[in-house]
Amino acid sequence: MSIIAIVGSGYMGGGIAQLFARAGHEVRLADVSHDIAASNLARIVQEARDFQAEGLFAPGSADAVAAHVTAAQSIEDAVAGADFIEEAVPEIIDVKHATLRRISAAAPTATIGSNTSTIRIELLAGAVENPGRFFGVHFSNPAPFIPGVEVIPHPGTDPDRIPPVEELLRGIGKTPARVTDATGFVLNRLQYALFHEATQLVDEGVASTEDIDAIVRTTFGFRLPFFGPFAIADMAGLDVYAFCYSSLQTEFAERFATPPSLSALVEAGRLGTKTGGGFRDVAADRIPELVAYRNRAYAKMQALVDELGPSPFDER
Repeated sequence: MSIIAIVGSGYMGGGIAQLFARAGHEVRLADVSHDIAASNLARIVQEARDFQAEGLFAPGSADAVAAHVTAAQSIEDAVAGADFIEEAVPEIIDVKHATLRRISAAAPTATIGSNTSTIRIELLAGAVENPGRFFGVHFSNPAPFIPGVEVIPHPGTDPDRIPPVEELLRGIGKTPARVTDATGFVLNRLQYALFHEATQLVDEGVASTEDIDAIVRTTFGFRLPFFGPFAIADMAGLDVYAFCYSSLQTEFAERFATPPSLSALVEAGRLGTKTGGGFRDVAADRIPELVAYRNRAYAKMQALVDELGPSPFDER
């Protein structure tokens, strides 16, 4: 069991607190005042009871949250003696700087993570005493249910500080992925690239918002729970991707310029799974296994969609 301090008890901080508490860690929740932290603690305990009743949390989860999370009197009380501290205050750099100064002064040796979604970690690190113990630990909303977590060291992060936190994340059921410190990191760079192109399509009159959402949900979005963009490209064939880029360039030359890495692989004859490798490698004797996994995954995804039915956005 570790002592975890969560500074910022709002929706994200509260969800992160639930995760650590359900795994048996002692969690101290802090905010600008004890009253706010206590009010949000009551909320996350009730949420845990509701989630458990709906079958979204395992039996005993609500009791674990109630037993393992406490509302601290202050930020300093929360972080004193903590093994790991997660800063989850609003995405305002001045607020984060002020909070990180208080955290690091009160906890001079603890490892500190920030849940920032877009601010470069190096820009925050200057507010931390001994910044080698500081890096990004970016959970996604809603934190209890989204497994991926971006782990983002800045250039001065002590590399020995990272693996214990990654192991801590795996212990609460998360999938850490290490990312270089860059504005927007990976998640939001990709998410906003998709959103930007979607808005362009609407503005150009190509399709409605409803039909674009339907296409994304039922085509490539259907694949994304199981395969990332590079694995999907390899299975489609990188020569096919290169041809599609050429076709798109007949009207959108700059917008869809062929990525140099794609051109280099095609020129080298590395066309994806059909040649044994492209962006990702897979042994030739495992191709049938990959295809079988893909087909099972998509069939089960359709069964899940059928079971859940349409979302309130899509009910007709």
